[in-house]
Amino acid sequence: MKLAFALYKYFPFGGLQRDFFRIAQECHSRGHDIRVYAFAWQGDIPDWLELQLIPKKGLSSQAKNKYFTAQVKSHIAKNPVDVLVGFNKMPNLDVYYAADGCYEHRVTELYGKVYRMGSRYKHFHSYENAVFGEQSNTEILMISDLQKPIFQNFYHTQSERLHMLPPGIARDRIAPENADEIRADFRREFNVAGDEKILLMVGSGFKTKGVDRSVNAWARLPIALRNKTRLFVIGQDNPKSILRQVKKLGLRGQFTVFAGRDDVPRFLLGSDLLLHPARHENTGTVLVESLVAGLPVLATDVCGYAHYIQDADMGAVLASPFSEAMLERNMQVLLEQDLSQWDLWRERGKQFSQSTDVYGMPEVAAEKIIEVAQGESS
Repeated sequence: MKLAFALYKYFPFGGLQRDFFRIAQECHSRGHDIRVYAFAWQGDIPDWLELQLIPKKGLSSQAKNKYFTAQVKSHIAKNPVDVLVGFNKMPNLDVYYAADGCYEHRVTELYGKVYRMGSRYKHFHSYENAVFGEQSNTEILMISDLQKPIFQNFYHTQSERLHMLPPGIARDRIAPENADEIRADFRREFNVAGDEKILLMVGSGFKTKGVDRSVNAWARLPIALRNKTRLFVIGQDNPKSILRQVKKLGLRGQFTVFAGRDDVPRFLLGSDLLLHPARHENTGTVLVESLVAGLPVLATDVCGYAHYIQDADMGAVLASPFSEAMLERNMQVLLEQDLSQWDLWRERGKQFSQSTDVYGMPEVAAEKIIEVAQGESS
């Protein structure tokens, strides 16, 4: 069968993009042809994938999205496929992978009636309604238990169209037998002293992930602790505002920002605490990646996967509403633990990685996509 996938932008280091690629790859491994529609593609294009790039036409993001939708529909009409899988909300999808949270919910929380009169709101609401509305036939692959009741509250989405997926953690995130050696090499490479602690943040969209929150809390740690702590941030975003903030707080020499990297497992093994005080986060794959690597996590409860931190007993989850003082306090408590506690966290991470199924997302998603495709073809 021929399976089509649609997403606005592909780059190798985005969470949604990595999920898309692994699902498409799994479908290909089962003998199906793969076509992808996108505005832009960064990185290598595998030979098993037919890429159809759609030019960005229109002055606004809404106009560009509408043009994308129309072009995909037109191309499929001339070059039929058995199923269309979307990784961004849009009309005409047979299957939608729900990587993003509920737009209508965020609008309700943040804006008033005037905002709803604008063209931006009307566009994104209509695209979300095309997927989740009661009139839609789109099958929806859900990755967050927290989001399911939210979508149903706003759109009354039929439960039979919502299919929960397990997390899709890549097994290369699990701490290997030579984890201590990798950690030592990593810390030598970045000149990390034996008594220094590394705070790590991973994820594109620095404001959404709460990098500014982490920096402010880090700056207020006791001086002796703060001076022995460095913050590494990995992600594709413009770092100018964060760099200004860090410079203003006098922490520039202890702060490093990296563009997207393909060696994140080394950072997970070499660091001492993952920070993820996100403002909103559908899942937070990096939280679970950290746990299976043996790295404790400090995150906000808005993250769909935050409960895994508590399940593994490896860090702390900040309750809503967010408090910077609580972030600072928990950061200090976790950083001041003795070496025996870090050894215990690593052992808990090993147990968690072996006892909890957090790896099966691509396989389960591929099975559902193929099931829908077979139904469309029959």
